[in-house]
Amino acid sequence: MSDSVAAGRPADRRIVDLSHVLRDGTITVPGLPGPEIGDHLSREESAARYAPGTSFQFDRITMVSGTGTYVDSPNHRFADGMDVAGLPLARLADLDGLVVRITEGGPIDPAVLVPYEVHGRAVIIHTGWDRHWGTPAYGSGEHPYVTADAAAWLAGQGAALVGIDTVNIDSTADPARPAHTALLAAGIPIVEHLTGLDRLPPDGFRFHAVPPAVEGMCSFTVRAYAVVGA
Repeated sequence: MSDSVAAGRPADRRIVDLSHVLRDGTITVPGLPGPEIGDHLSREESAARYAPGTSFQFDRITMVSGTGTYVDSPNHRFADGMDVAGLPLARLADLDGLVVRITEGGPIDPAVLVPYEVHGRAVIIHTGWDRHWGTPAYGSGEHPYVTADAAAWLAGQGAALVGIDTVNIDSTADPARPAHTALLAAGIPIVEHLTGLDRLPPDGFRFHAVPPAVEGMCSFTVRAYAVVGA
């Protein structure tokens, strides 16, 4: 995926796509089904309903909420928490972003985060794990993850959103899911399965990851992106 510069914008302003492309059958989380993408009404079938030479394509997708690059709302963890339709746009769009680059795998402890000013910002954790997307290694359980203490620190410091480019912000070996618990209890959305974070500067960008406003959905796919030099 390439960065884009829109006509009329400064040449040093870039839009960086941070989402994985979804295809029929794409596996995001091992054990969860991939999306089923197909025709609801094909272009050829629709031709009989319209004027000669006029046709339309109507597509269909069936998928679980945790598909592709997606955001978790508090309802993902807590039955009485807000769903994706209830998430304030101020928590999802036009956020001042910063990148925390992790040079080694394994647990991400508070010491890694303490040097950063995270209050009110989208904290985007770049581990490079997205290089395994689409392979068995992606969901192997060896991915970097945010520890309970680090998640508590992020919540206490008032991060607006936390994103990561791995299969899970928690260790998949820990069924208690402490990072999800601490962040979502504080109303902090979590964006998982980001990609392309190596193309972001350490800061100086605006982060966006907005899902459709679907009531009753605890998580939903987003088109995450950053505007650099905004």
